[in-house]
Amino acid sequence: MMWKVLLAFLLGVIGCSAMAADMAPLKFGVGLFQPDKEKNDATYRPLAQYLSKKLGRSVQLRTVDTWEGLAKSLANGETDIALLGPWGYVLANNESRAQVVATILYDGKPEYYGIIVTHPDSGINSVKDLKGKTFAFGDKGSTSGYLIPLHYFMQQGIDPDKYFSKVLYTRHQAIEMQVTAGQLDAGADYNRNRNAMIESGLIKPERSKIIWQSTPLPNDAFAVSKQLAQDKDFVAKLQAALEGVGPSLKQASNLLPPHYTGFIARDNSFYKPIRDAGLATGTLQAK
Repeated sequence: MMWKVLLAFLLGVIGCSAMAADMAPLKFGVGLFQPDKEKNDATYRPLAQYLSKKLGRSVQLRTVDTWEGLAKSLANGETDIALLGPWGYVLANNESRAQVVATILYDGKPEYYGIIVTHPDSGINSVKDLKGKTFAFGDKGSTSGYLIPLHYFMQQGIDPDKYFSKVLYTRHQAIEMQVTAGQLDAGADYNRNRNAMIESGLIKPERSKIIWQSTPLPNDAFAVSKQLAQDKDFVAKLQAALEGVGPSLKQASNLLPPHYTGFIARDNSFYKPIRDAGLATGTLQAK
């Protein structure tokens, strides 16, 4: 009889532990899409609250100020679910098998563009004119700010450290501000950020000129940790919640920034172009 009592006790403990894990707060990491952490938190807090309601679990939002840092936090367990850039997602997938469950939509499309910007008075009209100029990349976890322009430069036989007079690594918002102010000759950015900064009055459109645009790139990924990816019921529930964010949802305009119109389910194959660029540049090591 004693062994039956002990077995029942152990099963109870295991069951309680599983239930506790299922009900533990979800740590939701978001990249720095807005000019500062405070605004970023305020922007994405409604989405966190919406997900909490749909998933029946507390969702703890936190902004991570670099794409590389967010990828690492998803890989090391500091983050359970995350909205992060394509390159950051590929890094997290490669390092820890984090899995994308959905892609964000911008004006109804799951794609965007990397760009190189300068100011009209620079005399720069193409990438060929950048030789000997100052140039800024985003941080090394950025898709449009680092990986894609680096890949393009390599295809053109350009070594940034030798081609430019000075190379900087900074935030997208800072790149646009410094370029339009004439403090920087050119820099890498993405069309969504430039549009948002113009619409919010942070930069003047007449002070920002695009001299290069990439092919379409997959939009930001909504990903889950390797552990959560194994819970198929949770993934299905999360995908349903994310796909519920769209024009048909009355409060959708409060859940996402302007121009972001919802999510669409996607898997790892959608981000193959980013992975291929990582492998081609040697910034990603296949595992």
